[in-house]
Amino acid sequence: MRDLTGGTSRLSLLVVVPDAPRKGASVEIRPFVDGEDILAQAFTDGPGEDPRHLLLPDGPFTADAGSHEVRLAEAECTEGCCGALYVTIRHEGNHVIWGGWRNPDEDEVELPEFRFDAREYRAEVDRAVRDLSWEWPARTVARLLERNLRDRADALARWECELHAVSAWLWEPDRVRVLFWHPSRSALMDGRP
Repeated sequence: MRDLTGGTSRLSLLVVVPDAPRKGASVEIRPFVDGEDILAQAFTDGPGEDPRHLLLPDGPFTADAGSHEVRLAEAECTEGCCGALYVTIRHEGNHVIWGGWRNPDEDEVELPEFRFDAREYRAEVDRAVRDLSWEWPARTVARLLERNLRDRADALARWECELHAVSAWLWEPDRVRVLFWHPSRSALMDGRP
């Protein structure tokens, strides 16, 4: 990968939905910098993170006054086995910087620091968050249902339930799964069944 530390780069966030879904296949977010797929360059042990974790309003890609680390990909087995790719995102003046690359399974990640124009960066993140054209109907239902249930956690608490996840998997395109903890996860900590 060419060294782009001297100037500004352009970020593109692409959602990839596998053409032939098999059990375990996942939708992933692929960051491209100046047309180059960052994950293909630095991490080939697993897919990019699911958009439901990264493409959120004011979500992980948001660059604010501080800095924060974002996991971009995880090994197919697990992070603890074969690693993951992390980047630290920070906002400095008129720029957003991606740097501090890390893989817990490697000594060093060979990616340079990337500098993006803050307005262009925010526009791309906002565009990716709003673009839901890749979703299939069950995935849309799952996303909206999960948001609604998380916003109404008090209703679930009355039944001693806690929402774990709402999912719509590629290999079951017409099914939505809703997973709850009952009693809530705190029961485990309290030694209750």
